[in-house]
Amino acid sequence: MSKTYISTELRRQVRTDAGKRCGYCLSAEIITGIPLEIEHIIPESLGGLTVRENLWLACHRCNKFKGERTQFTDPVTTEMAPLFNPRAQNWYEHFHWNLEGIFIIGETPSGRATIEALQLNNEYVVEARRFWVIAGWHPPANEPW
Repeated sequence: MSKTYISTELRRQVRTDAGKRCGYCLSAEIITGIPLEIEHIIPESLGGLTVRENLWLACHRCNKFKGERTQFTDPVTTEMAPLFNPRAQNWYEHFHWNLEGIFIIGETPSGRATIEALQLNNEYVVEARRFWVIAGWHPPANEPW
């Protein structure tokens, strides 16, 4: 939860920028049944500002698991890697979907670290994605950002 007030206009801008999708797992707000949250990419507690350049949308699950993290261990290299930044980086350069469109696969140290830190393939979201695939709602098409 932000300690700083986020204006209605800034919220609108961030929602538009993010395409109403979680910046980490790409879940669409319309199919999650819960409004997406405005999250600080660099947490306020670490000096992150409440400005458009530091804000993005995240689903509750991703925002909760991210918490105040900005880096995590890459399971391949076992070195610390910065978490994926949905504002500054292209999702499809760091991740891809498995053939069924259910699991997120990390392409880079940041991608793999983000999958681990945010538990992007936990059993609950994987099960939900299975249903979304059957319904034709998932995976999302490549987005221009």
